[in-house]
Amino acid sequence: MQGFNKIAVVILCVGIFTAFFGCQTPAGRTAGEVVDDATITTKIKALLLNDEIISGFGVSITTFEGDVTLTGAVDSSATKKKAEDIAKSVYGVKSVKNLIKIK
Repeated sequence: MQGFNKIAVVILCVGIFTAFFGCQTPAGRTAGEVVDDATITTKIKALLLNDEIISGFGVSITTFEGDVTLTGAVDSSATKKKAEDIAKSVYGVKSVKNLIKIK
């Protein structure tokens, strides 16, 4: 019976270890942090697509830990600035790196 208890303890420890460390990505981020970044990206994309001037198709968005990077090409510097302003307006955005090119 003691052998069974040792096996049970080892299995329990492995389960706890897996549960604790299995909830993080290889970059050490939790699933919640990844979802938060995906939510930020989706909100920005939706706002850009709904904007009559930008229309969102020429702009790509990546988000990592609340830091947003905008890439792509637009027609004017005013459109580039507007895309940046829209991104900054979304809750959870810490910073915006605007790498959008002007056609």
